[in-house]
Amino acid sequence: PTLNNYREVFVKNPFFTFTWNSLVVAAGSTGLALVLGLPGSYAIARFKRTGIALAILTARMAPGIGYLIPWFILFTKMKMIDTYIALILTHLIVALPLVLWVMIGFFEDVPAELIDAARIDGCSNFSAFLRVALPLVKPGIVATAILSFIFSWNNFLFSLIIAGFKTRTLPIAVYNFMSYEEINWGGLTAAATIITLPVLILSLFIQKHIVRGLTFGALKG
Repeated sequence: PTLNNYREVFVKNPFFTFTWNSLVVAAGSTGLALVLGLPGSYAIARFKRTGIALAILTARMAPGIGYLIPWFILFTKMKMIDTYIALILTHLIVALPLVLWVMIGFFEDVPAELIDAARIDGCSNFSAFLRVALPLVKPGIVATAILSFIFSWNNFLFSLIIAGFKTRTLPIAVYNFMSYEEINWGGLTAAATIITLPVLILSLFIQKHIVRGLTFGALKG
């Protein structure tokens, strides 16, 4: 057994910079997806917009490369390649449909009578959403936020194309151990282990919240 491969990971890569970049992009895309997705999913569930829900599902099923090419052309023209904003927006393509599709099911389980009672008491639609609906679906919000964060953390393709030297994320550290001449399997495995470890530890500690959140909408008393 040897630790040289793990040492090489930190010597060959600015690993702490990559970690910071991954945290910024994952947290930014997850936060933005929640800000946009929660009101959107509530509106779709409340007003029964099944056509929009199907469109979201279709967007979720589409391959990421189909969105990446237009984004790359746009960001190149706007000189936004190698910026956090560009990476967050591209990761939002994955996070937003996930938040919308999952949270629609949770908001559909919120009793309409509670929303109607809030409206009678003088709440606006947005106020009823904020004060009544959101507190009832907190388990779903937690589970969806965790899943969105993990998907963004593990995303390789968008970071490979959109990120430059300053904004490279952790999955790129694995790619750095591959070349045309050879593949450094020891370093590759060590980097993959280090990258996976934080997500694995996080999942172990919060798995009960994920299970509770994802089963919350399926259980009715």
